[in-house]
Amino acid sequence: MSNTVKSKKTQIGGPLGLGSKTEKQGRRMNGAEAIIASLEAEGVDLVFGYPGGQAIKIYDALYDSKQITHILARHEQGAVHEADGYARATGRPGVVIVTSGPGATNTVTGIATAYMDSVPLVVITGQVPRGVIGTDSFQESDIVGITMPIVKHSFLLQSAEELTTTFREAFHIASTGRPGPVLIDVPSDIQSEQIVFNYPDEVNLPSYRPTYKGNAKQIKQAVGVIERASKPILYVGGGAIASGATEELVKLSTMMQIPVVTTLMGKGAFPASHPMNLGPVGMHGSKFANLAMTESDLIIAAGARFSDRVTGKLSEFAPHAKVIHIDIDPAEIGKIREAQVPIVGDLKGVVAGIVATIEKEACTPRTEAWNAQIAEWRERYPFYDAQITENPDEIVPEIAMQKLSAKLDPHNSVVVTEVGQHQMWAAQFIDREEPRSFISSGGLGTMGFGFPASIGAAFGRPGAQVVCIAGDGSFQMNSQEMATAAIHNVPVKVVIMDNRALGMVHQWQKLFYSERYSFTELDANPDFVKLADAYSWQAERVTDPTKLDEAYDRMLACDGPFLLDVAISDQQNVFPMVAPGKAMSDVMGAIDVAVGAVRTDVPGEPAPVVREKSPCAKIDAQFGGRWEADPKDKGPHQGEGSNGEGAAEEEGDVR
Repeated sequence: MSNTVKSKKTQIGGPLGLGSKTEKQGRRMNGAEAIIASLEAEGVDLVFGYPGGQAIKIYDALYDSKQITHILARHEQGAVHEADGYARATGRPGVVIVTSGPGATNTVTGIATAYMDSVPLVVITGQVPRGVIGTDSFQESDIVGITMPIVKHSFLLQSAEELTTTFREAFHIASTGRPGPVLIDVPSDIQSEQIVFNYPDEVNLPSYRPTYKGNAKQIKQAVGVIERASKPILYVGGGAIASGATEELVKLSTMMQIPVVTTLMGKGAFPASHPMNLGPVGMHGSKFANLAMTESDLIIAAGARFSDRVTGKLSEFAPHAKVIHIDIDPAEIGKIREAQVPIVGDLKGVVAGIVATIEKEACTPRTEAWNAQIAEWRERYPFYDAQITENPDEIVPEIAMQKLSAKLDPHNSVVVTEVGQHQMWAAQFIDREEPRSFISSGGLGTMGFGFPASIGAAFGRPGAQVVCIAGDGSFQMNSQEMATAAIHNVPVKVVIMDNRALGMVHQWQKLFYSERYSFTELDANPDFVKLADAYSWQAERVTDPTKLDEAYDRMLACDGPFLLDVAISDQQNVFPMVAPGKAMSDVMGAIDVAVGAVRTDVPGEPAPVVREKSPCAKIDAQFGGRWEADPKDKGPHQGEGSNGEGAAEEEGDVR
């Protein structure tokens, strides 16, 4: 191993700040002061939180810090989401300080959100004194036990002497390997104990040694499989962003002419403008991307975990494909889909090794016919066609997202979403050129995440345009954080796609539950413009599609926070869509230019009429001549049995 590699390896997970070189090293102080000094030693300059009785000593020590700025959220859940948004936008661990009991339990949803999406957080919770732990004392909760399934690691401090070592280990664990949240529970009596501050630079965790360097034999094997593949796909997930592997992935795709699909977490990891980028895949991915994945003979999974929202019916997922799975977390490899070539390691380094081997062996692509086939699918099944607009007086969500995308600086903006229909429209139509420029709750699907996360992202990227795409339901879950943005004049822009409904569940009820809209209508919504005014925000509402452009311009030109309430119909659906339990190639609502600018295979709607002399006859023949042979033979609707009865089984939270 060269000296250069050794030097790099020793730096992995090291303090981002001065570490032991801090001026406070060797000073005598109490535990609360040592907590703040530890954060300073790690280079932390921003924390989010909410004070309380068992954290009051920590907050008293924080009062004297000249390095750390504290952002007072209006709810502990908001504080964690803000720290999460900061971490995703910057790559640095987000830090949260809250009190015990309800303060700690209010962090649970935020911690779970970060855990599911592999986001580095350090959450510091006050705790009741050691002597009364377990007695149900006032504002006591076993937050370590409560959060155990949703943290990467947790600590309950037993003495002040272990405080600095614990903080060093917490930041190391949170930010190395597969990132994740770490919780430190600090009894209040430890906060009063006196210690000599001694911050370590190194950690000694024999049981925790993430693998960064991929196995050379497996990398060479992967290159052989790639060279022989005629229908490969690069399947890029959030691990590509965590690893910083964009440049290497672009090289691999370009050299071997491999088309790329991205997960929701992987959006931005591969430039949208690159000709090989097919965009999102899965439940609300394009039909052409889903077909490409289905028909591929090789999937190169790059920091992606084969989520059910991507694979659809697992037994029918990519049936002809071999799998090269690259992930820093060995637990992910083989968990869902068997990998013929498993590679454990840091994605950036592994892909760089693959690229170097391809160059050395002068490999050439065999994908010309494959890319031509995908180009035909891409032309036949576009994401959207303006001709399908049925009511010209209504704002069309797809067009609204396209317009917004065109107005954003592709290299200096961050788009953050809430969860629901608007999230999927944003993923489909807002182009991203840079990693860490699209932030969304993927694994947990947390309504209420996006708005506070956008505040955190704005703190982390102060020079960038930060826009939050929200639904009227999800925005109200943490709308109190408007006060946080107002008091700090955070220039976050919120676009509410306002359909007066819990849109995604409403859509499922429309498609699969005979339009039985059980408690998904939000007729009692507030006037969002008046709500914004109450928090000293600028705001307006737009209902006319011809006035949307000007409204966007006013919003983006505003120096401070701005809310734009965009009225859309509650009958708008997110298409294309793969119903739960269906194969990812079994897509409803995709536009098919072979039958005109209409959506096909939508439950309850008649089959479209085939145009004479369809230009897509060759593709039709390849897939069984479905439209050319018998346009009336649609088969059962999505979500129905062969007799046309039965609704799709719901799998997971769809809100």
